[in-house]
Amino acid sequence: MSFSDPRDPRDPGTARYEPDYRPESRAYSSDPNAQYAQGNYAQGGYPPPQPRPKRGPNVNVGMFVGGVVMSGVVTGLAAWLAAFIIRAIVDQVNESGKYGIWNPVARDEYWFAVVGFLCALAAGALWYVLQISTPSPDQFYTWIVGLLVAAAVIIPLVLSAQVSVKIGTAVMHLIIGLPLLTLIPAMGRKTTNQPR
Repeated sequence: MSFSDPRDPRDPGTARYEPDYRPESRAYSSDPNAQYAQGNYAQGGYPPPQPRPKRGPNVNVGMFVGGVVMSGVVTGLAAWLAAFIIRAIVDQVNESGKYGIWNPVARDEYWFAVVGFLCALAAGALWYVLQISTPSPDQFYTWIVGLLVAAAVIIPLVLSAQVSVKIGTAVMHLIIGLPLLTLIPAMGRKTTNQPR
C-alpha cells in the first residue's frame, strides 16, 4: 500500500495547496484540453485525441469521375475511328476484287466504341481500388492492364482462322488498350491531392 503526498503536483485535487494557486488560472482547470493548450501535463491533463488519418487516396471525386468518363469517351472515339478506317480500307479492297473478300472487323464501329467506353470505366474503377488496397498501386495497375492488353492482342492472333480477322481484331484491341494504359493513371494522378 502506497501513500501519496497531498501536495503531489500530478493530482489535480492538490493544486489548491500549491503556493501560486489561483482558481481562475487555466493551468489549474480540470479541463484536460485547457491544460494541454498551455502544455501543462503536471496537473494530470492529457492531450486531446488526435483525429485518425484518412485511409485511401485523397482524390477529388468529382474530377476523378469526370476524368474517367472523358477517358472512356476518348477510348470509345479512338476505337470507333480505327474501326471506321479499317472498314473503309477493306471496302475499297473488296470492291477491287483483286485480293478476295476481307472481313477483318467482325463487329461494327459502334460496338467497338461502346466496348472502349466500358473498358475505360472498368479501368478507372480498378485504378481506384488499387489506390486504396495496395502499397504500390501505379505499378500494379500498369502490370495488370499491360498484361490484359497483351492477352487481348495475342489471343486473336492465335485463335482466329483468317489472317485478316487476326490482324484487324488485334489492332482494335491494341487501340482500345493503349489509352487505358496511359490516360487513366495520368488522370488519376492529376485528381489526387497528395504527391505520389
